[in-house]
Amino acid sequence: MRFVAPAIALSLALATVSSVGYGKRVADDQINPYSMALTKIGIEEAAAGRLESATDAFESALAVDPRNRVAYVELASVAKKQGLPGKAIRMYREALAIEPNDVIALSGQGEALVMRGAVTKAKENLARIEKLCVNACPEQTRLSSAIAKGPAPEQPMAAAEAKPPVPAATQADAPKPN
Repeated sequence: MRFVAPAIALSLALATVSSVGYGKRVADDQINPYSMALTKIGIEEAAAGRLESATDAFESALAVDPRNRVAYVELASVAKKQGLPGKAIRMYREALAIEPNDVIALSGQGEALVMRGAVTKAKENLARIEKLCVNACPEQTRLSSAIAKGPAPEQPMAAAEAKPPVPAATQADAPKPN
């Protein structure tokens, strides 16, 4: 009976100490090297304009190691180029979950938010970047200009899409019952 209290205290101490390792952030140099190699291939594919191939490489890199923040940021960048701001916002959010102070991810997410029309949230990202960058950094300037420009206007529908569909048969053309 006299060992119950110390045993409980010791078990709580061990549980607390062992859980600290789970909340620890992983440095970029601890990312799986194969994941980093796939990320490099994806960056090269994106630079060459092969966006689908780049997307495949980044997604493969994330399958190998989901802690690869660079792959999330690059995948989000490709999604923006493809005109998929929702996917870009989601990928930037994943990168920010790994490193909340990543100004590149904050800036990119802000630009994607502007594309979606969420200028207020983009301004929140800009405020966070301003706190992180003591001097004006290029990400801050890029997001400021994107916010100033505002969301892109909706593309008008093509003339063929604007016409209502013509019914195949009208009442006059319908066969009459006998």
